Amino acid sequence: MIEAVLIGLAAGVVAGLLGVGGGALFVPALTIFLGLSQIDAEATSLLAIIPVALVGAWRQRSHGNVDLHTGLLLGGLAVAGAAAGVAAANAVPQRALEIGFALLILFVAGDLVRRALSTTATDEARAPAPP
Repeated sequence: MIEAVLIGLAAGVVAGLLGVGGGALFVPALTIFLGLSQIDAEATSLLAIIPVALVGAWRQRSHGNVDLHTGLLLGGLAVAGAAAGVAAANAVPQRALEIGFALLILFVAGDLVRRALSTTATDEARAPAPP
């Protein structure tokens, strides 16, 4: 249990620093360090999102940043999407889930690199010209 808590904390910190979803780090960590299957790691990651989302929504609502109607609509659709995802995950082989998740992680990594390069180019374009 302590290992899972440490993995969750580390994944949350790194995800917050990099601006990626924690599941992109949490799922591989659960499979590598705790030996969970891909489907168990994905299910655990989805379950861990619930308290984080509730606390985040509660805190942001206190700042006036939450449209309750839209949030409830998206929340309901997310539950339906998660149920469909669980059905799909149970219908495909474990290896297909692993490959699909690896492709997702590669896409996220490529997007991070693209954004970093774009930000660097924008920052350089905004910098004042040397005298």
